[in-house]
Amino acid sequence: MGAGISTLFNARNAPSGDTDWDLSFLNPSTSAAPPVARGLIILNQPFSRSLLDGLWKACSWHCCADGGANRLFDLLPDELRRSYIPDLIKGDLDSLRADVRDYYSSKGVSVIQDHDQNSTDLMKCVQAIQEHEKLESREYDIVLLGGLGGRLDQTVHTLSYVHKLRRMRKKVFVVTDDNISWVLGEGQHRILIDHDILGPTCGLLPIGVESTVLTTTGLRWNLTEARSSFDGLISTSNHLVPEEKYVTINTSRPIWWCVELSNRKD
Repeated sequence: MGAGISTLFNARNAPSGDTDWDLSFLNPSTSAAPPVARGLIILNQPFSRSLLDGLWKACSWHCCADGGANRLFDLLPDELRRSYIPDLIKGDLDSLRADVRDYYSSKGVSVIQDHDQNSTDLMKCVQAIQEHEKLESREYDIVLLGGLGGRLDQTVHTLSYVHKLRRMRKKVFVVTDDNISWVLGEGQHRILIDHDILGPTCGLLPIGVESTVLTTTGLRWNLTEARSSFDGLISTSNHLVPEEKYVTINTSRPIWWCVELSNRKD
């Protein structure tokens, strides 16, 4: 990638120390306005109506990455489509259908074609939210809808890119109908668990690092200063404990955490 991307990733380091994670924005029964600014980026992968509804309400800024606009358009019946108008469609637009572009353009949506071959549609949309943040002088949590299914090369790109984003952004979540996942930076983390929407299965994946040392609480099979790597131990198919309100994770290196979304329905 070009120098601009390298400079971007090294712009600031993630904060050290304890980090709290609250996933209440996933709960559709939460009626209060979200206290955190969030931006939703819809990728070109299938997703359910129920998942879209919850994430759309939890986010105040909405962007479609190229063919993600086709997914949004096709999922909704005509009478509801006007209630889900994104702020932006951006990408190289090699996947965006003409009828979808015409519809959203007629609703005042900005459609931006970016031919930069050194960045993917996802990267282009993250750049767009960064530009939006400058106008509002505040940072958004980013929620990616899709990105961890379908083509393996695209999945690996999401894993790699979000791993890099940890260096400059506080919170980036990847959500599918099966899981929510994100990168935990080195240090201590405390995750508030809503058992109505999360679990039971979860995992700690040493992706992007040679190895890490893990200590956990709140899991069915906890780890105590356990070394985890692709050549060694990986904690997959672990379980949340119903009576535990929090999961705590201490990791010596950045690691992917994933937890199942329960009771997802179309």
